[in-house]
Amino acid sequence: MLSKSRFLAGLQCHLRLWYQCFERELIPEVSPSQQAIFDAGHEVGDLATRLYPGGVLIDAPYYQHKEAVQSTFNAMQDPDVKAIYEAAFIFDGVRIRVDILERSEKETWNLVEVKSSTSVKEVYYPDVAVQYYVLEGCGLKIGRAGILHINNRYVYDGQNLELESLFSFGDLTDETIAMQPEIPGKLGNLKGMLAEAGAPVIQPSRHCHRPYDCEFWDHCTKDMPEFWVYDINAIGQDKLEELAGMGIQDISDIPTTFSLSQVQDRIRASVANRQEYISDQLEAELNDMEYPIHFLDFETTGTAIPRYADTRPYQTIPFQWSDHILYEDGKLDHREYLCNEDKDPREEFTQTLLDALETEGSIIIYTSYETGVLKSLIEHISQYADELQSVIDRFVDLYATIRRNYYHPKFYGSFSLKYVLPALVPEMSYENLSIKDGMQASLDYLRMIDPATPEDEKSKIRDNLLIYCGQDTLAMVKIRDKLLRRP
Repeated sequence: MLSKSRFLAGLQCHLRLWYQCFERELIPEVSPSQQAIFDAGHEVGDLATRLYPGGVLIDAPYYQHKEAVQSTFNAMQDPDVKAIYEAAFIFDGVRIRVDILERSEKETWNLVEVKSSTSVKEVYYPDVAVQYYVLEGCGLKIGRAGILHINNRYVYDGQNLELESLFSFGDLTDETIAMQPEIPGKLGNLKGMLAEAGAPVIQPSRHCHRPYDCEFWDHCTKDMPEFWVYDINAIGQDKLEELAGMGIQDISDIPTTFSLSQVQDRIRASVANRQEYISDQLEAELNDMEYPIHFLDFETTGTAIPRYADTRPYQTIPFQWSDHILYEDGKLDHREYLCNEDKDPREEFTQTLLDALETEGSIIIYTSYETGVLKSLIEHISQYADELQSVIDRFVDLYATIRRNYYHPKFYGSFSLKYVLPALVPEMSYENLSIKDGMQASLDYLRMIDPATPEDEKSKIRDNLLIYCGQDTLAMVKIRDKLLRRP
């Protein structure tokens, strides 16, 4: 039996659909980050139903689809029901649950698919099209079909959440109708594949992450070589296909004549020779600093539903910073800030940061993320614009310095801090930390400021956030020191 989600999975990759149908034990547990994405989607979906009052919810679980279909039919017969949420249908072996089915004029219905994104993406077209196909197959007349999504230009006033402004509707009726002739063929193709005796043979590649990350990635790549060509930094699909045609999977086997960018060829040579690449300019760039040297990192959050006045959906809100300060005599100091309350932290974040950074010394960051955060603060808190711009002017991007001048085979094609640190400073690890990445930090922060969270749990989260953000800045200190000690 197919569903809307399985149909979309099959369009992405036949093997993904096969595993979903026949080897579900391979599906990993949902991570906290992924669960938070699901929860955010549910929150947006619940809010969206308020735009369609007078409706009923079909709350039967997915494994009781037959009962859900009957409940939907019953609701459709009642003219007082203006909308049906999670309406259930089945046609041509495909089960669907429509987010919102709105009763319209002249016995027609409107199909509304709710998304927590801020635009109508191309991947949503087949999503709506297959639902339209099933609904028409069940005898419904569809007047309008489209995507209800978040409007990221909406500014919350801090008092009343205006749903009419928070959401925007993208009408895909014409596009959906145009796609209808394709749907039976696509479904037949997927059903034929599922009827085969064995799983399709498909090699993992870029399609595994487009348009969505496949949950079977780790399983499908478990037998790949340690230095797999896929991991070459920024390598394109055309190059991967060319290497696959040559039968090459290991970076070491790539011929020196194969066309690669400068950084990619540096990676190839480093892996093939099993040695680091160190440019003549590395030491000079790392020493081209003004003391005291600050090592700075931010943690931020951004929710679909704006939380504070004068904020937009998904607006980046900084709530924490860590600053390790290296003095010329070798002394290392540490300062930090973490907002403890459920309030807009931006002004307090800015004031404490400016106090800590003062007006002298280079400021090392990792990637340009902190630059973007400060530019956003300049727009919001104009009285600090000059001081914040002066901070930006002192920034030195350690990521860019490393990418230009250094490579270690154990980077595995990435210049992310999470790969660079264990290669250069193996005694430091994120594995033993309760918070291991920025996404988890953001989620845990939101739990910490939630009034429903017990006080003892809030205290633990606070400690874990301070440890995590502090590790990021201490990691930069250690990485710079290790690079300066390279021969």
